[in-house]
Amino acid sequence: MKSSIMDDPKKKEITKKRHFSFRINIFFFITFLLFSVLIVRLAILQFVQAKDLKAAENTNTNQTNKIAPIRGNIYDSTKSPLAYTIPVQSLFFRIEPSQQDKDEVIRMAYKLKNDVFDKYGKKDSKKLDPAEIVLSMDLGYDINKNKVKDPSYYWVPRKIKTDLSKEEIAYLLEHRDEFKWLEVTEESIRTYEMDDDGTTTIAPQLIGYLKGYSTEKAKDMYKDNANSKEYLDTENVGFDGIERMYQDDLRGKNGSKIYPVNAAMKIIGRATVTKPTKGNNLYLSINKDIQKTAEKAIKDQIDFLHTPYARNDAFIKFGANAQAGYAVAMEVDTGRVVTMANFPDYNSNEWTGGISQTTLDEIGSYIANGSITTAYPKYTDKDRPKHPSSIVFMGSTIKPLSVLIGLTENLFNANEIYYDTGSFSFGKANSTSSISNSGKTAYGALNASGAIEHSSNTYMSAMVGIPFYKKYGGEDQNVTDKWAEYLAKFGIGVKTGSGLPNESVGSNDFVKNAKKDSYQSAMVYASWGQNEKTTTLQLAQFAATLASRGKKMKPLFVDEIRSFEGELVKKVEPEVMEDSTSLFAKGDWNTIIHGMKSGAEGIEDLPYNVARKTGTSTQAVSGGTLDNAVFVAFAPVENPKLAIAVVVPEGGFGRYGASPIAAKIFQAYDAANDGILTKLGGGKRPW
Repeated sequence: MKSSIMDDPKKKEITKKRHFSFRINIFFFITFLLFSVLIVRLAILQFVQAKDLKAAENTNTNQTNKIAPIRGNIYDSTKSPLAYTIPVQSLFFRIEPSQQDKDEVIRMAYKLKNDVFDKYGKKDSKKLDPAEIVLSMDLGYDINKNKVKDPSYYWVPRKIKTDLSKEEIAYLLEHRDEFKWLEVTEESIRTYEMDDDGTTTIAPQLIGYLKGYSTEKAKDMYKDNANSKEYLDTENVGFDGIERMYQDDLRGKNGSKIYPVNAAMKIIGRATVTKPTKGNNLYLSINKDIQKTAEKAIKDQIDFLHTPYARNDAFIKFGANAQAGYAVAMEVDTGRVVTMANFPDYNSNEWTGGISQTTLDEIGSYIANGSITTAYPKYTDKDRPKHPSSIVFMGSTIKPLSVLIGLTENLFNANEIYYDTGSFSFGKANSTSSISNSGKTAYGALNASGAIEHSSNTYMSAMVGIPFYKKYGGEDQNVTDKWAEYLAKFGIGVKTGSGLPNESVGSNDFVKNAKKDSYQSAMVYASWGQNEKTTTLQLAQFAATLASRGKKMKPLFVDEIRSFEGELVKKVEPEVMEDSTSLFAKGDWNTIIHGMKSGAEGIEDLPYNVARKTGTSTQAVSGGTLDNAVFVAFAPVENPKLAIAVVVPEGGFGRYGASPIAAKIFQAYDAANDGILTKLGGGKRPW
């Protein structure tokens, strides 16, 4: 039987080749068709749509929003927090390019209030109503859909609420589809440690406070700061004290949020976030416990001066009108300031979220640090001229230096006797003036040390003021220049070098008084402290320089700077600003320190020897004159470690108005440092 055609191998091969050729043709045809479509599409893009696409390319871009960093913390010398940043979660609303339906936005505002804020918000958080929520979204209308001012920008999300609770955050994240235009972002709030009284913070005038950078005052304050170009209008910056002095160390570096936006500058997608670098932490030389003791000691002393007992005492009564006080304690060998106390003080947390005008009116006169610049307690504008500021004359605290100058200039010797009759006359033959000791007391025969101990005004005038005036040319500016040169070596009439903002240099009034009255008169009054106005910090540096026998140290407030993670960034080392030890003879130092034994309440009770000098700074004000209590001291005498200065405007005699405050500070420092003053002093003994 013959095979069928389909079984013929040759014919099978021919059929197979025909099918293959057909498939190849189909493949090439489809490929040709696709290439044709692609070429046509490219031609359309190139020649028809190119202009529109180029315009679209130019209208869609990215908008970068800087994120302010979390500010570093401030700790005391024991690593206890004084100022710290609390991270909080805040809710923001972003404006998107598609028309956001007004009804839907308003419904969301009600839902936020009723289902989120009211149910899950913190009990002490500010209550927001739907109208406030809609206005904070800044969409150009209010809750009634009435038109309000158009937003000036779109790309920055609007803050609705700060410091969300964990429950609020959880609800918002769980229902993110219902709150599609909202996002939660971390921010920070500055918090200051409260004092024991619960109404004020610790060392507020020294630590300082923050305010918004958006104000003209802030921008002017930082106009010379090279880093200020990175500051944001939405952030707070240091306005005074340590917060301002170490602004860039505390601030850190910006982060960023990059939003894609369209031609209308409306956000069209999610942000790319770069986290900011947290600021460094400061560890201060201030000891919290000593600071609290100093602040309380000033307040308690002023309260005591107001008691009937004090008002009826023959000597203490002169401090009855005291309303303010300032104290600074500085280590002699390092320059570390362990306390800088101001009274009255205030609550720095009042600045968080913006201080009210009522509070500002209440504390405005003593926000400034009275230990370094002008401050007053709360007086009316009418009454203020009747009272002294925080910057007062040195009074008798200058007398150790006056005697030292006299000995160095060979105006007299240490054992030379001056007979003090209680008063001293000077001037031209037909135009004499006279000065007297406190209470017109006559001390009789005095040597140099005795003149300091008894605080003789007549000795200073007769043995220092007049001879110094004659030696340096009489009625000649050379006299006041030379006196100012000596004072500057001890920190008087010049800045202390502390670096604190707004520090005053005080005033060498003998310069202007010499020209107004006479050089002789200026030098007489300058020799016993009635022609040199100083800050409390200047007095502390002065006392420390006496204690070190001529080595003027820079006042330090920061021991070290560390990163947020704890890595050491900088260790602040003691700095000698001027060394005059070789200028003065050792025997002369012994003479003046031996004389620093003025009667001082509270000081004699300490278990170590304290060199001290009280002062009564007489000051003319509107309506008369008054007395300021001034006091300087260092201890122990044998191996000085701590120097203290106290000023109580209108406090009367330094012995009663100021020295009890210093005694408590000495005790607090000794207790905080394992009895170092007691150990170094080796107990009370004749000196």
